[in-house]
Amino acid sequence: MSLLSLLFDVNVWWIKALDFPRVQFLLVGLLCLLMFGVLNQRWSFWAAFLTVGLISSIGLQLYFIIPYTSLVQKTVKTFNTQDINKSNKVKLLVANVYMHNRQATSFLDIVKQTEPDMVLVMETNQWWIKALQPLRKKYAYYHEYPADNTYGMGLYSNFPLLDLETKFLQHSDVPSFHTKVQLPSGNTFLFHGVHPVPPVLSKHPDNKGEQEIALIKVGRMVAQNNIPSIVAGDFNDVAWSNTSRLFQTTGELNDIRVGRGLYNSFDANSPMLRWPLDHVYVTERFELKHLERLGKFGSDHFPIYAELVLTSGK
Repeated sequence: MSLLSLLFDVNVWWIKALDFPRVQFLLVGLLCLLMFGVLNQRWSFWAAFLTVGLISSIGLQLYFIIPYTSLVQKTVKTFNTQDINKSNKVKLLVANVYMHNRQATSFLDIVKQTEPDMVLVMETNQWWIKALQPLRKKYAYYHEYPADNTYGMGLYSNFPLLDLETKFLQHSDVPSFHTKVQLPSGNTFLFHGVHPVPPVLSKHPDNKGEQEIALIKVGRMVAQNNIPSIVAGDFNDVAWSNTSRLFQTTGELNDIRVGRGLYNSFDANSPMLRWPLDHVYVTERFELKHLERLGKFGSDHFPIYAELVLTSGK
């Protein structure tokens, strides 16, 4: 399974899905190596072969996972200046609410507690849009696109949303939001809210060709604009996947997780099978003040909360 997970260009959903459980593969590999070391009573070619295979698999998983630990340097700087210019600060909450979840009050409580400047919600159908009506009163600017196919979205903001567009980058029923955001300081940045389809067998099969998928198109959009940018949402893909890395390279974006931790956001209902699917990527002028995975509210995703500061870049 470790070797098959390296076949990035093979357009087979179950091979691409092997990219997800690298932490689980690592733990199983370590357990098997430990058990084999205890139980093995005689070294032979096959015993050595199994040992080398397990060590190789463990090393491969570590290669992908180590960037999301404190062992490496952060790609997004930590904002440590005490005298923060609040007019350049963005508090962002990203949450897949799970369309069939009915605990809207619990989610609204999370919004009330964290008081984000911007809230991006996904899997919003008409029921959820109605349940989130209190956010219309709280936030002066908002944009909603309800859908019954689990790809509805909503964006709520304290800051003006300029030239906002709803685009359909790959599928006619999978929207993404793209807007210029004006901070109280007068500075602006581009915000891209995305929820692309997963690389698994579903109504929307994985897109053919690494250069054609929605995330790569967003990366190109970021690269074409010389404006600070944030890309956030449920990517339906892990941070270390080939697709995510292509997107990051194309848009010259940085993952706020690197050097800080995994912050696994899915599956909130399974302590064992969890991986990072909800992401926030930024261009170089953004620095991170705070990053947190918030608590459960009935969804299969945990919300991700990030406080970002737009710096002068000098």
